[in-house]
Amino acid sequence: MDIRKVCVVGIGTMGSQIGILCAKAGYETWMVEKTPELVEEGLKRIRSFIQKQVDKGKMDKEIGDRILSLIKTTVDLSEAVADADLVIEAVFEDIELKKDLFRKIDKLCPKKTIFSSNTSTLWITEMAAATSRPDRFIGTHFLIPAALTPLVEVIRGLDTSDETYTTIIEFLKSLGKDTVTVSDSPGFVINRLYLPMVNEAFIALDEGLASAEEIDRCCTKGLGLPLGPLAAADAFGLDILLSCMKTFHRELGEKYRPAPLLVKLVKAGRLGRKTGRGVYDYR
Repeated sequence: MDIRKVCVVGIGTMGSQIGILCAKAGYETWMVEKTPELVEEGLKRIRSFIQKQVDKGKMDKEIGDRILSLIKTTVDLSEAVADADLVIEAVFEDIELKKDLFRKIDKLCPKKTIFSSNTSTLWITEMAAATSRPDRFIGTHFLIPAALTPLVEVIRGLDTSDETYTTIIEFLKSLGKDTVTVSDSPGFVINRLYLPMVNEAFIALDEGLASAEEIDRCCTKGLGLPLGPLAAADAFGLDILLSCMKTFHRELGEKYRPAPLLVKLVKAGRLGRKTGRGVYDYR
């Protein structure tokens, strides 16, 4: 199956990056959000990323302009998914929200359309079962920042067809991505290993093992990570981390219980960079 038109649902941190990738590869890229305000925020995020890449000499201005010309935005879901060959979901990490979204899209899309979820922890098979096309449903877990990170985890659901799998692998190659195929299980491989480490960093901080700066420096200087776990949590959002850990705890057992400090910071509205405060203060 040839993919020509891609629809990305959600223009947040991940969705905006995925949209950039699709447009850069030459696909007609539709992006949809719930309100005009969220659309404008998403476009601002996209323009800012492109401008920074141009300023750093990592992208020609002509390529940046071409990316923007291929991206179309709307608040009308039916308009966005009409005639789409591929729909990539990039909304908040909530299983019921995602299932409800796919039920709606399922009624609006042609039968040919492949559905893909960018979930980082949830069951692909469970989302696929909410649609009439589980054979055309697959997981594509892009990593932050999606436009720069070379790897994508590909997750086959119980009923994902070989044709769907092959089509998506070729599509991701066209985006310049390497892929790993993993089993359908909470967190897959990368987050199953990485997020518990980030959660443990909150426990270490809460116990006074070291300061936040020292914990992060241990991981950047000692383990060679590009960003310490606490700073990384602030970057992708403490609410996102908590949601993922709750899924792990529910599905995999007690050793994945969210750190009390993480829960406390989220309850206080300190979600990281996006709110100005998380572990660190960005105000």
